[in-house]
Amino acid sequence: MALTEEQQAIVEQQNAIEQNRITLQAVETAKSRKMETLRMAKEILVENRRTQAAADATDITASAVTTLATDLTAFVNS
Repeated sequence: MALTEEQQAIVEQQNAIEQNRITLQAVETAKSRKMETLRMAKEILVENRRTQAAADATDITASAVTTLATDLTAFVNS
């Protein structure tokens, strides 16, 4: 049995809503993973700095954290 135009419109609208929800969920998951990678990179840098001698220790910068996070992401995705 074929759907009426109104029923077909409702089905298409529900499909569009579901696709939008899936897309938004994927974006949020990607953001969460990125934040977790940044946290991990920060923890690694903090631990590395803690184990260095005071004379060898350098400041931990935002760029150092993002660089390490990028390297970690590249490693995981390779």
